[in-house]
Amino acid sequence: MSIEYKINEPITTEQYIELLKSTTLGERRPIDDLECMEGMISNSNLMVSAWDKGQLVGIARSLTDFHYSCYLSDLAVSDKYQKTGKGFFIKGIVSKAGYRRSPLFGGGLLLRCRAAKSPQNRGVCPTP
Repeated sequence: MSIEYKINEPITTEQYIELLKSTTLGERRPIDDLECMEGMISNSNLMVSAWDKGQLVGIARSLTDFHYSCYLSDLAVSDKYQKTGKGFFIKGIVSKAGYRRSPLFGGGLLLRCRAAKSPQNRGVCPTP
């Protein structure tokens, strides 16, 4: 399985919704509100996506000033690709692309991600 990672690759709202439906994140996003979902995609200024043979299998949707602060609002990896390190790899790309100086990358959401609850991570979502 060869995964291709892309920064700010255009995606359709339908691709985003289909990905969210294949994750538990879809339960917590307004996937039935097309206008809202379109706004979520069009107003994110940093998106890192993972593709397998042209299919969207992972995404990190962020807002950043590209200097000090980067807020990772969504990190979704298709259930089929979870537990393979794809989410951590995507997050690492966001970390490098999204900010230049802040040692506090990720604030709120990264500390609340599911991976933080796993015993091996002890409350911290590591970034490569």
